[in-house]
Amino acid sequence: MKCRHCQAAVTLKFIDLETSPPSNSYVTPAQMSAPEKWYPLRVFTCTNCWLVQTEDFAHFAELFSSDYAYFSSFSSSWLEHAERYVDELTERLGLGANSHVIEVASNDGYLLQYVRRRGIPCLGVEPTASTAAAARDKGIEVVEEFFGVALADKLVAQGRCADLTAANNVLAHVPDINDFVAGFARVLKPDGVSTFEFPHLVRMVDQCQFDTIYHEHFSYLSLTAVQAIFAGNGLQVFDVQELPTHGGSLRVFAQRADTGSRPRTPALEALLRRESGLGVSSPEYYAGFQQRADRIKDDLMSFLIDCKRQGKRVGAYGAAAKGNTLLNYAGVRSNLLPWVVDRNPAKQGKFLPGCRIAIVDEEHLRQERPDYIVILPWNLRTEVMAQLDYARAWGARFVTAVPHLTIE
Repeated sequence: MKCRHCQAAVTLKFIDLETSPPSNSYVTPAQMSAPEKWYPLRVFTCTNCWLVQTEDFAHFAELFSSDYAYFSSFSSSWLEHAERYVDELTERLGLGANSHVIEVASNDGYLLQYVRRRGIPCLGVEPTASTAAAARDKGIEVVEEFFGVALADKLVAQGRCADLTAANNVLAHVPDINDFVAGFARVLKPDGVSTFEFPHLVRMVDQCQFDTIYHEHFSYLSLTAVQAIFAGNGLQVFDVQELPTHGGSLRVFAQRADTGSRPRTPALEALLRRESGLGVSSPEYYAGFQQRADRIKDDLMSFLIDCKRQGKRVGAYGAAAKGNTLLNYAGVRSNLLPWVVDRNPAKQGKFLPGCRIAIVDEEHLRQERPDYIVILPWNLRTEVMAQLDYARAWGARFVTAVPHLTIE
């Protein structure tokens, strides 16, 4: 196996989650009598550039199909996050009617709707037909392609260079990370800015967020690795912000290495020093992650088995990809967890991949009145607990498994 960035031989194992189907490949009722494709799910660390990455078995086209079911707008907290981003960047960069914003992986228009409302010309790049259609319904222009150098050059030739590009929770999703990053260096105006948001590897390791590992995530990113990748592909990192989203994320600010003039901020230097002090660039930092993950999945399975023995009713909330990783690795099936609620109509009536647990609407929860509700997207725990607060009236308690089993 060679590193997807620097091409060095990669041999340092980070974690082996055995096998599972792609986490967003939800199963329709018609597919319930057919087999699923399961792929090994193993992650390694490059000891040359320190990029943590999956061993590839599935082609990316199989992971991001036309009926891709992840729609960003079903999370109210994420919409608020997107609107704050647009407000902050509009002011910071002085964006207006003569500016141009491009969002790569624009999904259902969750962010660009706020750009459009401000009268700022914008363009979405989104390869999945289902979410691209939802964005167009909001009046947003979308190019339905995967982003890289070829598409960037096409946009430049059309005179569509960007003052700002946004790429939220997509840097980890691209198999050819060099081509992807180089595209931003091409499509930016000379003084343009690119921002990238992604879950921070340091938070993942600290909180043992192993359930954020799935086939659609090709890379797991530290600032140390990202700076090296960007420098090798024409971008220069100049600032960083730490965010609470997705269990702890970074927002990295970059500019063209050949024309950008913004100085490196103290925040950037401080985080690089912190990562260095933690040992991100050493094999020892990655040791023990497997054992910690195994404890989490064993604790969840023990809890569910105990509930079944005691006659307690358990349901789940959030048919999230991270939940699919957790349930499949733990070996949970519908005899222990019969259903999961999700607000997204595109998921309702289907089944989770692998474990084949039924996805239902929220009315099902009200009717079943479970004793415990397992919140699979633990990063949205506060939002979900507030939304389902009415369940406390019948004595329901909320459960999360990561970073350790918590019942409240």
